[in-house]
Amino acid sequence: MVDVILIIFSAVCMITGLIGCIIPMLPGLPIAYVGLLLLHATDKVQYTTTQLLVWLLIVGVLLVLDYFTPMLGSKYGGGSKWGSWGCIIGTFVGLLFLPWGIIIGPFLGAVIGELLGDREFHQAIRSGIGSLIGFLFGTILKLIVCGYFCYQFIVGVFHM
Repeated sequence: MVDVILIIFSAVCMITGLIGCIIPMLPGLPIAYVGLLLLHATDKVQYTTTQLLVWLLIVGVLLVLDYFTPMLGSKYGGGSKWGSWGCIIGTFVGLLFLPWGIIIGPFLGAVIGELLGDREFHQAIRSGIGSLIGFLFGTILKLIVCGYFCYQFIVGVFHM
């Protein structure tokens, strides 16, 4: 009976984790990882310690990277230090206006930063678009890893 409850909670964590990869208010990857830990606590599935630690490392790296991909995208879009700093500040300010602020904040921060750094408007917009692309790239990475976690859940529960 306990295994059934843990599997249900694990499934809820997996679904919530997938949603959280798209909605910035939810920490999707950590929630999905907790789902794997819950599944591991059952008699049905046993992951190795190495698997659990590698997955935890991946979750940690992607959590950190999630804050920097918009800045890297801004830099790739031709942004200067002004745009990078604007992107960082815009990301943190955007956190105050969830959920859309996390998308718009880095974009506007990069644009405003570039404009303050005496860049032309089209260069500032290009830097802002780069930050948006960086954000989308980070989201896709999270979805891929969370999808893999869901795959591990399905294989574990249904022994495929």
